[in-house]
Amino acid sequence: MSAATDGIREGRFLQSASARRLLSRPELGSVVGAVAVFVVFALAADSFLRASSLSTVLYASSTIGIMAVPVALLMIGGEFDLSAGVLVTSSALISSMTSYQLTANVWVGVGVSLLATLAVGAFNGFLLTRTRLPSFIVTLGTFLMLTGMNLGFTKLIDGTVSTKTIADMEGFPAAHAVFASTLTVGGVDIKITILWWLALVAVASWILLRTRAGNWILAVGGNADAARAVGVPVARTRVALYMGVALGAWISGQHLLFSYDVVQSGEGVGNELIYIIAAVIGGCLITGGHGSAVGSAVGALLFGMTSKGIVFAEWNPDWFKFFLGAMLLLATLLNHWVRKRAEAAK
Repeated sequence: MSAATDGIREGRFLQSASARRLLSRPELGSVVGAVAVFVVFALAADSFLRASSLSTVLYASSTIGIMAVPVALLMIGGEFDLSAGVLVTSSALISSMTSYQLTANVWVGVGVSLLATLAVGAFNGFLLTRTRLPSFIVTLGTFLMLTGMNLGFTKLIDGTVSTKTIADMEGFPAAHAVFASTLTVGGVDIKITILWWLALVAVASWILLRTRAGNWILAVGGNADAARAVGVPVARTRVALYMGVALGAWISGQHLLFSYDVVQSGEGVGNELIYIIAAVIGGCLITGGHGSAVGSAVGALLFGMTSKGIVFAEWNPDWFKFFLGAMLLLATLLNHWVRKRAEAAK
């Protein structure tokens, strides 16, 4: 009887430990929400479950997810970036105008854009660490400067609010293949941004869960002063996180350029909130120290399912922002409840 009792107790202990691990997962709330949204639209729209429709949903999700991943890492590190949306447009504009003005291979513009975009990210991180100003103030200033520069330089160089076409320039087909091509898998068209998105999720998850840098990110987001006291390079970590956001902006910007050939200088304003919403829905805390790259991907997927599901269900699209706000609140409340249960179970 004693051995049997011990076995039962051990089994209950293992089940309890598994339950605690599950409840502690930051993406749990977003996964539950994603399943619910999927079921709703699967029942409301017959076309939602078609392979072509799901491909459209994944594409919409990937255009958000590419940025939501580095934004999530930044938020886990305790900061956020209000300039992320317009930085995508800046990246595309720099690439396009550099190629056009130099009449060079478009890869020259792509390379210059990468360096310039990373420089903006490094500037945000450096200014934040040197001045100790809130990231809200620093990145709001960058947001305003980039918004003005996007419009001002485009009008100064091209004479209009949009760039000139570069579709006939050398290197365009190759760049289009890398950043904006469509692959056919089993008769279904898959945008290459989906592969970029999945790759970023995998790399970010590996960094966060398997490397020392991941421990630094969590430590800085949890308590920067305590992290600094035990030798964590807080300043370098923050600069690297902002440069990570810049890298995502560069990828998204090149996709924007090589998908449509021309870029409108006013695009991107407001998208930074969408990236933050996706990260928060995915389990990231505004206060930092908690979240995951997978959660941000689920948050982006929720955004994609909702934006396209409303169309497939033929609902009034005017309600989209309402559904998005409701998902944000519900996901935040659910994540708060899950964390409380996980802490109580310890």
